[in-house]
Amino acid sequence: MRTGGCQCGAVRYETVDEPTELYVCHCLECRKQSASAFGISFIVAHRDIALTRGAPRFWERPTDSGGRIRCAFCPDCGSRLWHEDAADPERASIKGGTLDEAPDISAVDHIWTKRKMPGVVIPDGARQFPEEPE
Repeated sequence: MRTGGCQCGAVRYETVDEPTELYVCHCLECRKQSASAFGISFIVAHRDIALTRGAPRFWERPTDSGGRIRCAFCPDCGSRLWHEDAADPERASIKGGTLDEAPDISAVDHIWTKRKMPGVVIPDGARQFPEEPE
């Protein structure tokens, strides 16, 4: 079991230990939501996220690939917690920075690298995709 939550602690969750996918995204929206150089996506089955404290609020936005995504965030501190893709409601993308134990991203795929910030170094051997992979 993995645990995580928002910055202020008002919303906490737990989920299965291993993600079905794990990747680093350099798209403009992930950079904005993380207020950093990239976002970390820890993909799990939506049914495997269990709230243990509080409740998130949601808002929806378009994606760079043309879809729509529903974003869960803490109503108190605003921390983004996970995303739900309207085209794939069975999966959720937990934001890696909200996990209590950080996932190892040393060899994960990097997507939307055409939007990568200057100076960001992608580890040797990591697969890179200029946009969303098929």
